[in-house]
Formats: sequence, structure tokens, C-alpha cells
Amino acid sequence: MITAALAVLLLVSGCGSQPEAGTPSPAFNDTDVMFLQMALAQIAEGDQVAALAEQRATDPRLRTLVTELRTQWRDESATMRRRLLDWGQPAEPDPSAGAHAGHGDVHSLRPADIAELGAAQGRTFDRTAVTMLLGHLGNCGETARMESAGGADPEIRALGSNVAGRRQAQVQTLLKMAAEP
Repeated sequence: MITAALAVLLLVSGCGSQPEAGTPSPAFNDTDVMFLQMALAQIAEGDQVAALAEQRATDPRLRTLVTELRTQWRDESATMRRRLLDWGQPAEPDPSAGAHAGHGDVHSLRPADIAELGAAQGRTFDRTAVTMLLGHLGNCGETARMESAGGADPEIRALGSNVAGRRQAQVQTLLKMAAEP
């Protein structure tokens, strides 16, 4: 009886577990954290390709797409870093903990990939950038779909869904470019 009365008193006085308006929900799970950490790493990798393509692509459509992508990545990464900070989680996982061992075999861009792109010129540069971005954005979309399916935080699940949709649209644009002779 005393416990029930105390619970009612706490709820009425506003001391319950409900977050204040504008405060992020504290309910998150390992999938949410994995998504944000992996997405930040993917953004950093992909931005290397996008930055080169923004400067050196001969196809104006490719330059436009990577400029749009870099703007989205800046906005997305700010949200991701803020949420990890709110949760008291690092932006990068502990490499010894194997935190991302269960995410599948998502390929990362390697320094050799970036070097290959940096050495390419003209139309070869464009084709190499398109190929790298196709794979990279496909991986980004897959990571975002994992969040949409298994995350606990509704705002981060919505972010994952939004990111998946954006990356899929960008992949479609790149596929059209890749199909041209």
C-alpha cells in the first residue's frame, strides 16, 4: 500500500521516468548505438570519395549528387553525435569489444580504394567514383535498414528509415550514370 501511494505521489509530482519535453528518450538498445557508430564511420569513409568527386568529377550530375550527399552527411552526423553524447556512448566502438561483429560482412572503403580514385583522371575518375559510391551507399543503406528493423529509439529508427530512403534514391541515380556508355 505504501509503495503504491509512493508511486502515485511520484507520478503526480512529475518525478516519474518520463523525459521532459525536448529531452531525447533514454530508451535505446545496442542496435541504435551500433547504427550511429557505424554510420559515423561510413560517413567519414564516404566523404573521402565525395570530397574528391566534388572537386574532380567531369560529370556535373556526379558533382551535384556528392555535394547533396555531403550536406546530408553533415546534418546526419551532427544528429548522430548528439544522440550518442546524450546516451553517454562513444562515437566509436571499443575496437577490442567486437561491438560490431554481428553486423554482417559490410565492406569498408580501404586506403587503397581512395588511392586508386585519387590516381584516376577524367572519365575514368568518374566511373571509379560512381562504382565506389554505389557500393558504399549500398552499405550505408543496409546499416540504416538494420536500425529501422531493430532499433529501440523511435527518433533514431526514423532517422535510419530516412537515411535508407535517401541512400536508395542516390544509388538509383548512380546506377543510371553507371549504365551510360
